[in-house]
Amino acid sequence: MEQVKPTRMELIRKRGQIKLAEQGRDLLREKMDALIQEFFNIMGSVSKSREELETAAGAAQRSLCVAEAVDDLVALKSASFATKRGVSLEIRGRNIMGVPVPLIERKSVTKSVLERGYSMIGTSGRIDETAEKYEMELDLIIGLAETETSLRRLGDEIQMNRRRVNALEQVLIPELKRQARYIKISIDEREREDLYRLKKVKKILERRRKAAKNKQPSASAGVT
Repeated sequence: MEQVKPTRMELIRKRGQIKLAEQGRDLLREKMDALIQEFFNIMGSVSKSREELETAAGAAQRSLCVAEAVDDLVALKSASFATKRGVSLEIRGRNIMGVPVPLIERKSVTKSVLERGYSMIGTSGRIDETAEKYEMELDLIIGLAETETSLRRLGDEIQMNRRRVNALEQVLIPELKRQARYIKISIDEREREDLYRLKKVKKILERRRKAAKNKQPSASAGVT
């Protein structure tokens, strides 16, 4: 146990620290409850997005297999090279209970046939369909990246808050209470000792007064 001074001022200070630590623990619990609720809300959205992505990826793969089987591979590769271009994303931040999470602002990746860059004469509808399905898949991937990043950061914050609550609840607050109890016991014991000494001194003074009273008549008789 940390050495503490067994004084009333120290006891008041320890009680104030206990109260402050308990308030901090309660606030962290409230924050953690709110974060957990938000975590499960986002997790529902992530689960749905993953299912949609899995469906879209399967559809895109099937379209590609059909295009590879029916169309000219040279035309298919030429169309894929023609459509290569960057995806413009704007990433900003927002806070959820003090936790910074990304907010991705983007335009839809899905394009019209004319915007894809390849010639409509040398390509078939199967290639157009394949391109469209992969663009839809890319849209879903970008959206899922935002929600999964938010989910991971919220999960990290929940774990950190849980460790803080456990540290306060299992280490700091019990230690402060032990120190306060030690100070209280020391003060009570000292007060009992002081009371015992006071009673002892009082008895001694009483005996001396009685002895002095008993001597007064004999001294008066000697003078007569």
